[in-house]
Amino acid sequence: MKIALVGTGAFGEKHLDGLKNVEDVEVVSLVSQSLPNAQEVAKRYGVNHATTNLAETLDRPDVDAVILCTPTQVHAEQALQCLEAGKHVQVEIPLADRLVDAEAVLASKRKTGLVCMAGHTRRFNPSHQYVHNKIKAGVLTVQQMNVQTYFLRRKNINAKGEPRTWTDHLLWHHAAHTVDLFAYQAGAIVKANALQGPMHPELGIAMDVSIQMKAASGAICTLSLSFNNDGAIGTFFRYICDNGTYIARYDDLVTGSEEPVDVSKVAMSMNGIELQDREFIAAIREGREPNGSVEQVIDCYRVLGQLENQLRN
Repeated sequence: MKIALVGTGAFGEKHLDGLKNVEDVEVVSLVSQSLPNAQEVAKRYGVNHATTNLAETLDRPDVDAVILCTPTQVHAEQALQCLEAGKHVQVEIPLADRLVDAEAVLASKRKTGLVCMAGHTRRFNPSHQYVHNKIKAGVLTVQQMNVQTYFLRRKNINAKGEPRTWTDHLLWHHAAHTVDLFAYQAGAIVKANALQGPMHPELGIAMDVSIQMKAASGAICTLSLSFNNDGAIGTFFRYICDNGTYIARYDDLVTGSEEPVDVSKVAMSMNGIELQDREFIAAIREGREPNGSVEQVIDCYRVLGQLENQLRN
């Protein structure tokens, strides 16, 4: 399997690290806005081709599939470009920052019949897989999820602490993780409400957002997001269930009493990004729909579209 990776920032390197562990996979091309950066990363990871031109990479006959780790604002446009070039594509979360663009990607995927997957990593983290497996087995049912997504982003910097050329978004990016995960664990979302705090004077985005959701099962979710948090950063999920409480912190899981839960046997890796990439590649090889396909996650973006309309109005 020959892979092209587009975007050599913090998450691009996470995918490159994960792909090193996947059998019979070779990254054959890197694309970046900066050629020196693309060449430096290519040299470090042993990739023979680096460019700033996505079209150049898509013209290569040895590229089977593409992983997009680029700024949110170009995800949908580039996903369409990949599909139209006949390449399977995995788009890092979010699929788009407008519902109309997410729907366009879904339409193109259906037209081409190619594998098109969005990087909803929470579906793959062993901590969330552990809970999901218990739900599927009928051992427990989610009653409530309480989620905190907190960062300190008062300046436009990325996960490496470097300046960004684009602006991140609490609703369309960070909320997408939880909106999709809540539906994945508790069932279709039937009601959602949102409030936002003051807008940042330079970035032009709300720095604090609060979201409430209800699933058809009756389960509820409260999601608090902030770019103003001066403290522990990241996302923390509390599952309050009819048969136990669990707290997930990325790939780690504890009970409500902070007792560690062994999730090392849940999947073949403890790295959610690697597991996500393995699913993408396996779906291509097996000619099937992957977990996290555009079809499966589109309802998340429809909820986000509704919430955006609420906030705008």
